[in-house]
Amino acid sequence: MQNAQNFLPLDQENRSHIDTVCAAFHLNRKAQTLRAWACLENGPLRPVRIMGRLAWATADIRRLLNGGL
Repeated sequence: MQNAQNFLPLDQENRSHIDTVCAAFHLNRKAQTLRAWACLENGPLRPVRIMGRLAWATADIRRLLNGGL
């Protein structure tokens, strides 16, 4: 698991999308779990692919953590 010092609190994050490792930290999941969600299309969030890399919408992560989606 990554150290919290490496990540901004989600309420201070100003990027529209974040990478898999950062998203996994905020969701308290392993990055490989999020990769599986993307591959199997069975998770609560769907990433977008930017230049072949997964990017997770910060608004979707906030919504999920607040009980939505």
